[in-house]
Amino acid sequence: MVTESVTVNAVINGEEVPAAQRYPRENPANIKEVVGYGPVTTRDQAVQAIEAAAAAFDSWARVPLAERVAHLRRAADKAEAAAEELAHLLAREHGKPLNDARGEVRGAVVWLRYASDLALEHLKEQVHRTERGRTIITHDPVGVVTAITPWNFPLVLSMNKVAPALVAGNTVILKPSPFAPLAVSRLIKMVAEEFPPGVLNLVHGDADVGVELTSHPKVAKIAFTGSTKTARAILRSAADTIKNVTLELGGNDAAIVLPDFRCDDAEAFQRFVMANFLNAGQICMAAKRVYIHRSIWKRFIDNYVSAANQWIVVGDPFEEGVTVGPVNNRNQLEFVRSLVDGARQRGAEVVPLGRITDSEHLERGYFMQPALVLGAQPDDPIVTEEQFGPAVPFLPYDDEEEVIRQVNDSIYGLTGSVWGDEEHALQVSRRIQAGTTMVNTASVLGTDLRFPFGGVKQSGIGREHGPDGLLSYTEIHVCQIPDLPPSR
Repeated sequence: MVTESVTVNAVINGEEVPAAQRYPRENPANIKEVVGYGPVTTRDQAVQAIEAAAAAFDSWARVPLAERVAHLRRAADKAEAAAEELAHLLAREHGKPLNDARGEVRGAVVWLRYASDLALEHLKEQVHRTERGRTIITHDPVGVVTAITPWNFPLVLSMNKVAPALVAGNTVILKPSPFAPLAVSRLIKMVAEEFPPGVLNLVHGDADVGVELTSHPKVAKIAFTGSTKTARAILRSAADTIKNVTLELGGNDAAIVLPDFRCDDAEAFQRFVMANFLNAGQICMAAKRVYIHRSIWKRFIDNYVSAANQWIVVGDPFEEGVTVGPVNNRNQLEFVRSLVDGARQRGAEVVPLGRITDSEHLERGYFMQPALVLGAQPDDPIVTEEQFGPAVPFLPYDDEEEVIRQVNDSIYGLTGSVWGDEEHALQVSRRIQAGTTMVNTASVLGTDLRFPFGGVKQSGIGREHGPDGLLSYTEIHVCQIPDLPPSR
């Protein structure tokens, strides 16, 4: 395993740009270890990246689709060849188990290839002939795209923006999170090398850089994944120039367990545990609050705890068999702990789950033993707020209409899930206010990138994934050619 620290730079107009200032990225599993250093991009450098992308746009937009696809496929091959290096670096800087990091790298490569196939199918010119003449419809690129991505899945959530944007003919500036900047910077540099200078750029930096990327008049579209709070600031920043936006935001996703759920289904319980605690619960679509019918409450809790204690192994990301690593950063750890401690102080029972491979881990890094919270009130912050960590509240209910009302009584609506008899669960799922509702599965276990993904209410605007996601990086352009009588 490579353990030396790495240094990454901004990439502007095809060149690495050194930084006058850098910040360290610690290993969340061992905070005394500095994994690497990210650059502090200045606001002037952010403007340079925007200008480079704007200058490259016209020529890149006119490159034939087949050639754009070829560029993207070469980038996919290059990323795949570096998969193990990227996975090790990601596990060190993020804290996710190595196998999960390997899966994320595979997912990023899949996005590069999938966007290529999708473009060939859906970006073709359409010609319609009517009694009035011809109508030609094309999907033109929007222009310069700013992509701002979070730390929980930095590679996948960057590629699901970069890949469709580039293949549709746009130029891109990506800004990753400072909590996981290293592996994604390596990946973006690899991809950028397969494109003309200025087509794909990389910047880092603080809020002033973000303001430039979201307000500059030459930026046509913003693609953002992150918190609802940050999205509000982005919308204000983008308002003056009426920018195109795709916002995939937070969610306090609910799971409803119906009275006809089979409590003897061991595989379903394992799916449930994973839906709560994969990536240490740091997934926007994780099942973050669970409502269980009172008639099966005790059986469900007993079997869930048993399944959780079998699957959850907390430890260093590089230890064999570890399924839950540390929380990514100190602020997030303290926030989740405060929610759990607050619920406990208000009378809830906190049940520790799983086992810790080495108690010293708790001292060396941002580790937290996953927790099941029982007895919290419906208005408790651990129920109403997005925990984004290894804790989940379970609440009993008696009436189906009432639980649907409780689930929908939220500013969020990203995903949800209903567990039980398939037909009954489907009926209930249709009444959940969410962009995606899953039956007998949840979180990333139930996602399919071939279909649109995004939230309702304050969980987002627009859709990613599938043809809808690709076309969100285009503008429909209609050309009308009437049949006119021959001139005399």
